[in-house]
Amino acid sequence: MSRQDSLGEVPLFHEDENAFREKKSNIKHPLACFFHLFFRTSAILIYLFCEFLSRSFIANMVTIILLLSCDFWTVKNVTGRLLVGLRWWNQVDEDGHSHWMFESRSGTSKNVVSISDSRIFWIGLIVCPLFWAFFVFSSLFSFNIKWLAVVIMGVVLQWANLYGYVRCKVGGATKLKNMATNYFGLKLFKKVVDQPEGP
Repeated sequence: MSRQDSLGEVPLFHEDENAFREKKSNIKHPLACFFHLFFRTSAILIYLFCEFLSRSFIANMVTIILLLSCDFWTVKNVTGRLLVGLRWWNQVDEDGHSHWMFESRSGTSKNVVSISDSRIFWIGLIVCPLFWAFFVFSSLFSFNIKWLAVVIMGVVLQWANLYGYVRCKVGGATKLKNMATNYFGLKLFKKVVDQPEGP
């Protein structure tokens, strides 16, 4: 794995797209895939159906927060490395300065990532934070303020992992900004080229 700090750029995880296509598509780490999805979907399901499970708000809240915490730790420390070869963390030096570290496995690594593992990882990582963002708005608009702390905790923990892994995959902040600019510039160019000329 190549180690980078917040100032350096991380190489793209799969720079050679042909090598990525040749990789096996079966699931290499079924247990990691299960736990990658188990904690996050369990927290969402308990939030949705908590009134049927228990009448105690405290028991439901503690259960959801424990599941979210287990999910955060599992995704950050285990499934990210196993399923896609990415890892991120924060390191504090002797002077007290905080450095964010983003790692990505080099393309020449012996451990080949399967397409199925990668898809399960990214789908779970992207879809579940969208649910929690929706829950924040629904609890605000329905004036269900007692659940607001729980759903904000869900958003913070899930989006932190999403942000960390996107930074690992894409690289530094400047590279991420350049990719977004190029994408929207290409869309604008296609829109201008495809417009029919007027009279």
